[in-house]
Amino acid sequence: MSRGPEATADRADAPFWSDRPDADTFTRTMTARLERARALIGQIGRVTGPRTIENTLQPYDDAFLEAEAVSSQAGLIENVHPDAALRDAGEALSRVTAAFFTELSLDRGVYDALAALDLSGADPATRHYVTRTLRDFRLAGVDQDDATRERVRQLNEALVAISQEFSRNIRSDRRTVTATPEELEGLPPDVVARLTPAADGTVTLTTDYPDAMPVFAYARSEALRHRMYLEFNNRAFPVNVDVLRRMIATRHALATLLGFASWADYVTADKMARSARSASEFVDRIVEASGPRATAEFAQLLERKRRDVPDATGVNAWESVYWSEQLRRSDYGFDAQALRPYLPFARVQQGVLDVCGRLFGVRFQRVADAPVWHPSVQCFEVLEGDERLGRFYLDMHPRADKYNHAAQFDIRTGVAGRQLPEACLVCNFPGGVPGDPGLMEYADVRTFFHEFGHLLHTLFSGRQRWTGIGGIRTEQDFIEVPSQLLEEWTQDHPTLASFACHVETGEPLPEALVRQMVRAHEFGKGLGVRRQMVFARVSLSCFDRDPTQVEPDRIVEDTVRAYQPFPFVPGTHMTCAFGHLDGYSAGYYAYMWSLVIAKDFFGQFDRAHLMEPSVARRYRDTVLAAGGSAPAEELVQRFLGRPFGFEAWKAWLEETH
Repeated sequence: MSRGPEATADRADAPFWSDRPDADTFTRTMTARLERARALIGQIGRVTGPRTIENTLQPYDDAFLEAEAVSSQAGLIENVHPDAALRDAGEALSRVTAAFFTELSLDRGVYDALAALDLSGADPATRHYVTRTLRDFRLAGVDQDDATRERVRQLNEALVAISQEFSRNIRSDRRTVTATPEELEGLPPDVVARLTPAADGTVTLTTDYPDAMPVFAYARSEALRHRMYLEFNNRAFPVNVDVLRRMIATRHALATLLGFASWADYVTADKMARSARSASEFVDRIVEASGPRATAEFAQLLERKRRDVPDATGVNAWESVYWSEQLRRSDYGFDAQALRPYLPFARVQQGVLDVCGRLFGVRFQRVADAPVWHPSVQCFEVLEGDERLGRFYLDMHPRADKYNHAAQFDIRTGVAGRQLPEACLVCNFPGGVPGDPGLMEYADVRTFFHEFGHLLHTLFSGRQRWTGIGGIRTEQDFIEVPSQLLEEWTQDHPTLASFACHVETGEPLPEALVRQMVRAHEFGKGLGVRRQMVFARVSLSCFDRDPTQVEPDRIVEDTVRAYQPFPFVPGTHMTCAFGHLDGYSAGYYAYMWSLVIAKDFFGQFDRAHLMEPSVARRYRDTVLAAGGSAPAEELVQRFLGRPFGFEAWKAWLEETH
């Protein structure tokens, strides 16, 4: 028999890091969970008589619950823990867990058992779960012969190691740039204040976001911007050149072994797009639609540069952000640095919590003594009335050997009546240093709201019956919808003014400044879409052909020349640090696919009263809470009453203020 809910997960309501384990203890605890998962799978093979949900699907899902917790927790620890031994333990456990999932996906006995289930009396979510699981078994190669399945296992095992190596190299390559005092001209005073001069007066800047982004936006020294651009776009070079080559070749070998023409075709088979061709046609459609606006914006940008550099014939990639900011200042009356004093990190964080609590009818309560892996990490619980819905952690500032982008990490999938959902936001925002208020860029605020959208999705979807359809287990090209939708609130003055106050005077953020900001940020929309399509096309092109035809640097250069007016910069190797080539692989198009849906969703809200909660609650109930319990197309239909369309996205692209 399957273990009961009270025994399946250890201390299911306690914070996952409760014992603050060392590497050996963490490994033993996680290994025990994997052993329980294997024992539960073994129960399925010993069933006699008819296959039922209780004797087959329940132990399968119980096993998934155990192994998924190991995978998620090991994955987080390998990316954030300051202790190298624990990071290494996380990597090792991730490999073992991935091997377990590969073994399970190729287990013909389990597949046949699930296929034999009588689902005539099951609810729609359970039927969807089984149907999707059987499809995933087939995509994994369960119906292949023994020799093929063994080769699939070997290739998957190799891919896990390659993926970890690729990510580790990005995480650990924290590059630096030295600047003279003169080259710091134009940088915000708070950025300069946190830099410690050397004996010769020079300072060292890192490629971490709190240093690099202000340099690109504000440094008047083109030489400094150029040096930072080269270092930023050469992270993990040259070490990841060979790693990426092996990743591409191994994925292609796996896809073709399973009967697909390419990895891009294989990895899109279970997405909304359903094929690499469909994804590619989508990219082409977006590129064509954004062309006129991108062309007009580049002409504006070049004209602005020529006011200061009369003989300029173009704009270089390391100049694009700087001249965009100069144009917004001179032509739109908006100075981005004027916004920074209103956005100290602590107030922004509290603002995100307050805004989302009001919209979705919950409150976020700090757990002051929660066990965490670093002193800067904060823990919160989500409450609706007196009911606890979930728990999350905020790990928000840079440090050595930490994941250096922004993402939500799953920790534990919530299951109704069994265990709370638990997740973590890992970001690299300013602040976290005594005396530094952590003044944020507007883009940082958007990123915070974006990632919190993922977090809400995880927390609200954590009350499904089954682990396998809880959490963010919807199609990958729908996953970014909740995060991109929540970004819309960052352009609303009442929303921003509810938390944005001047760090020195306490003055609320003026409405006029927000209007200027919104109007100014209409500039660059077309160029921004084209930049996203560079990433989307590069990710497809690395995986939609024979590996012998893949030269990542050439693909980037050709795509930049085709899609962007900024010349490709020789000597840069951005794919070495393009982490999405690991996780999203060929699927980076999903960001824009999701944005098309998000813009359509946003049309359901009253822009004049964005904090009115009725539509947000309906959205929570119909989309977020559903998790992966239904196809994405069905979730769209539930919320919109129809399939999604491009009209709202096109209107956004053409919109001016």
